[in-house]
Amino acid sequence: MTKNWYTELSRSSSGASLMERLLFRVAKKWVSGNTYKDALSSAKNSNNKGISAILNFLGEDTTDLRIIEQTVKEYSMLLDLLNSNTINGCISIKPTQVGLRINYDMCLSNFRHTAKKAKSLGRFMWIDIESFDLVENTIAISLELLEDYRQVGVAIQSYLKRSYSNLLHILERRANMRLVKGAYKEIENNVFQSIYKVNLNFSKLMKMLFENSQRCSTFAIATHDPRLIEEAINLSKKHGTDRRNFEFQLLMGINDEIKKNLVEKGYRVSEYIPYGNQWLAYSLRRIRERKRNIFLLASSLVRS
Repeated sequence: MTKNWYTELSRSSSGASLMERLLFRVAKKWVSGNTYKDALSSAKNSNNKGISAILNFLGEDTTDLRIIEQTVKEYSMLLDLLNSNTINGCISIKPTQVGLRINYDMCLSNFRHTAKKAKSLGRFMWIDIESFDLVENTIAISLELLEDYRQVGVAIQSYLKRSYSNLLHILERRANMRLVKGAYKEIENNVFQSIYKVNLNFSKLMKMLFENSQRCSTFAIATHDPRLIEEAINLSKKHGTDRRNFEFQLLMGINDEIKKNLVEKGYRVSEYIPYGNQWLAYSLRRIRERKRNIFLLASSLVRS
């Protein structure tokens, strides 16, 4: 098969059905389950290990007003449940879950509603970053929210060539941010093509964050790369960064040993915990971005 064998396999209806069944076997590694109860259970498990939880209700790219309304209600409920269950955690939302594919103002309004709720409960709200065409509006929304809600942060992707200027702009506004590598398929002109250049840019942006850590109340280093994590630790020591001002964020079900080691060293660690039945697009990105995940899927093929 070609390197895009998972796409080829899913072309027929029978292939698509088989593909989804196989993907679900693997997805259970990094998706907590279908319901908020599964997510809360995973969050409590994380807390028991000294790790904070970042809950994400899966879904994206919707233009269905009913689904958007339900999603906003789901996040409001999650915030209440985090409080009532005394869980150390927050939420993370994709803009296209709450209306950005329809229009900017609808998305901003829905984010304001959720940010107001989060503020009333003393909870943080992360805004996930998506594909290149959405980056400009996503950052603009996060900065508009910042005027009234300081406990809001946005993700920046090191594989995008534009992220350096984006980061400078965000630092000027003293906003909070999460540095990630990025996992969406983009046209070549917009992204660094090699993992070497993506990592190099990650290092460059991470250095900027630690050099300017006093300009944001919190920032996150979101990677599973041991070399980049070690580099972050060294930068924090070099610049005397207060450990309360930054954290490491890792995905549920991946590199648990690294999480444990960071906690034992006294660093803040959060685990990104997605849930819900809209797991397919999220899982395909996880498959594409890590070779080990492809091996997991291949083993499922062998067992089927």
